[in-house]
Amino acid sequence: MSTNLSFTVQRKVRFEHCDPAGIVFYPRYFEMINAVVEDWFNDEVGSSFSEQMSSGIGVPTVSLETQFHAPSRLGEKLTFRLIPQAVGRTSLTLEITATCDVQRRLKAQLTLVLIDLTTGRPQPWPDAMRQHFSLIES
Repeated sequence: MSTNLSFTVQRKVRFEHCDPAGIVFYPRYFEMINAVVEDWFNDEVGSSFSEQMSSGIGVPTVSLETQFHAPSRLGEKLTFRLIPQAVGRTSLTLEITATCDVQRRLKAQLTLVLIDLTTGRPQPWPDAMRQHFSLIES
C-alpha cells in the first residue's frame, strides 16, 4: 500500500529472523530494510533490482543509521514505512520506520547511490527515476 508521500509494507517476524530469545536479531532488520527498498523500487519506482542489474546499474546503500526502540518478537507483524527524504544528483536518502500496532520498533535513515556496476562509479539518476522521486517529495 502506498500514498504519494510514502510506501508501506508489512512483514511477519519469522523464526529465521530471531535469536534464541525469540526476538529479532538486529542484522535481520537490515535484511528486512533492504527488502522494503527493493519492493519500493519494484512496485513504486518501476525499476526492479533485476532490471537495474541487467542494465549495468545498482543502488547500494552507502550510509545507514538506525535506532532500535523496542524488541520485535516471533509472530508479530511489523509495518515498514519508507519515505524519501532527499534526492541528489547520484544519491537518494530514505527514512524507514517499523512499527507493531502503534509502537515504534526502529527508525533508519539510509542513503543509496546509483552506480555503474562495471566501474563502481556514481551515476546520475535517470530522468524517469528522478521525476518519480520529485513527485514523491512534493
